Amino acid sequence: MYLQARRLLKLALSPVLMLLSLFSTGAWAETGARWQTNMTPGITEVGHKIYDLHMWVFYVCVVTGILVFGVMFYSVFAYRKDRHPEPATFHENTKVEIVWTIVPFLILLIMVVPATKTLIEIYDTDDAELDILITGYQWKWKYEYINPTGDNVSFFSNLLTDGAEIANTEEKGSNYLLEVDEPVVIPVNKKVRFLVTANDVLHAWWVPALAVKRDAIPGFINEAWTKATETGVYRGQCAELCGRNHGFMPIVVNVVEEPEYNAWLAEKQAAAAEIKALMAKDFSLDELVARGKNVYTSSCSACHGANGEGGVGKAIAGSPIATGPLKGHMEVAVHGVSGTAMPAFGSQLNEVDLAAVITYQRNSFGNNMGDMLQPVDIYKFKKGQ
Repeated sequence: MYLQARRLLKLALSPVLMLLSLFSTGAWAETGARWQTNMTPGITEVGHKIYDLHMWVFYVCVVTGILVFGVMFYSVFAYRKDRHPEPATFHENTKVEIVWTIVPFLILLIMVVPATKTLIEIYDTDDAELDILITGYQWKWKYEYINPTGDNVSFFSNLLTDGAEIANTEEKGSNYLLEVDEPVVIPVNKKVRFLVTANDVLHAWWVPALAVKRDAIPGFINEAWTKATETGVYRGQCAELCGRNHGFMPIVVNVVEEPEYNAWLAEKQAAAAEIKALMAKDFSLDELVARGKNVYTSSCSACHGANGEGGVGKAIAGSPIATGPLKGHMEVAVHGVSGTAMPAFGSQLNEVDLAAVITYQRNSFGNNMGDMLQPVDIYKFKKGQ
């Protein structure tokens, strides 16, 4: 009898102890109003509605759980064998069955109404003031600002965390694996629509503070939107297992005042115009090698090694591609290699950078070919000329 009572007491205390552990391990946020282990309401109105909906459903579940476990434990104690050695013989109770059918239905009904309202708002992308096309690559993001009255502005965003931190040879920074070379910049208090897709495999663009998480699927465009109400830097990650370097494609969004956004956009447009002008320029070998070194460091060294020694990808030093015909080198760089980790950089790098990085590879790491490409050569190759 004692052992049975002790076992029942443990069962009764289990959910209580579980709740106490959550209270003890949850660190208070700066406001003291919620735990850091909970969802964040973020900096958008719809984010706050999602958070409120989450808490409302959570409390409904807590109350329901207390009532259900209360009835269960009462039944275990009040109708145990030593009190009722003869079990009841009834088979069913119509009133009880009606109650336990109607009550859950009503509980679901009071949850589904606010959930439906919030869900409709989440998917309402109408009346956006800015459109950004987001394309996932292995393993980086491409952002293209849609400009109905002129040329679009596009750029790639790559992981900026130093390789020494990843290799544990240097102390990790506060934003380890959450820093990029080119952040997204959006204006505060403006509705921004994101058009999310992928170039190769499944990705997912997720920034909790902006209440945005959308799958990036090749061949499909998914829509999402945000309207940030506070300026600042907000970070996210790819939320879909997309391959070997899945953890190395972070997202950084800078929310700024509209004048600052306009200045940033004008700077990007000027840089795009400069690239167009460079397309008509004939570069010297030294100019191409200097520019190509920077491109190689940001786009190639992670796979082919800082000194062309190879790693995930094949070595560049002494490579039959880098020391072979120029056309073969362009084919690999522009179109990639099917069935391997070598991506097609024709859509990732502009003609100037492609010409520069190919020239750099052919004249570095001991290759010393002495030849070079001009941006117009890449342009003609892409056109099949």
